[in-house]
Amino acid sequence: MTAPQVSAVLVNYNAGPELAAAVQSIADDLAGRPWEAVIVDNASSDGSAETVTRFAPYARVVRNRANVGFARGVNQGLGATRAPTVLIMNPDCRLAQGAIDLLTGELGRSEGVAIVGPRILNPDGSVQGSARGDPDMLTGLFGRSTALRRALPNLAVSKRNVIAADVTGGSIEVDWVSGACMLARRSALDRVNGFDERYFLYWEDADLCRRLRGHGYQIRYVPAATAIHRVGHSSRDGRSSAIRAFHQSAYLYYSTHVAPTASAKRLAAKVLLAARCWLKLQQSRPFLK
Repeated sequence: MTAPQVSAVLVNYNAGPELAAAVQSIADDLAGRPWEAVIVDNASSDGSAETVTRFAPYARVVRNRANVGFARGVNQGLGATRAPTVLIMNPDCRLAQGAIDLLTGELGRSEGVAIVGPRILNPDGSVQGSARGDPDMLTGLFGRSTALRRALPNLAVSKRNVIAADVTGGSIEVDWVSGACMLARRSALDRVNGFDERYFLYWEDADLCRRLRGHGYQIRYVPAATAIHRVGHSSRDGRSSAIRAFHQSAYLYYSTHVAPTASAKRLAAKVLLAARCWLKLQQSRPFLK
């Protein structure tokens, strides 16, 4: 097979029919061009990994005997692919037609751009808020899914945490873009050794983009390119585990980048995140029965 121009890496855990739909959207968008996809399956039990066999020889599955998490799974996929441009995408995400061309065009404008991300939409067409500012102590109050940000979207802190939905045309430089769908320069990922595998799930994308920026790279948001993402579909079968992973990863990010030494600020973050985790677990109990 001709050397691929784009390698896609998808980490799958019981994504059901969403996985095949994701790979189909890649195949449609890259029709007529050489590409490859590696699906890293984290011990799924729903047969979803088998649904992509029809895309052979373009797509293949790497099977893990246990769920090793998202960051480690992506790094496995990076090691099993070869194109200089890598599409990292969740299995519950679908590309809109023309998205890859728009993203690769933006990535190709400068060697200093490491990652570009599309405008990610919810299934109902609303903007998900996938381009963001570096997380800090106020992100827990004004982050993408918080009630305060929805109620007060025009506050400076709200706009800093989630880039406004009305950004149009071209691209803008941002702190980070969601790992649900991003196109990356392989040489840049190699320079920082890919994702930090201490993150099992969540916040590994913010960490990756911050480390890349520390090496002088840019992260850019390309709103003309779009993808549709069913948030949380892949973690629906392990809601309590996902809640715990979210808060553990949030503390890891904070203690790495915001409060790297022992301090009152770090202790406060640990206590507040533990309390928030407990509250979220109590709220989720009806869904876990």
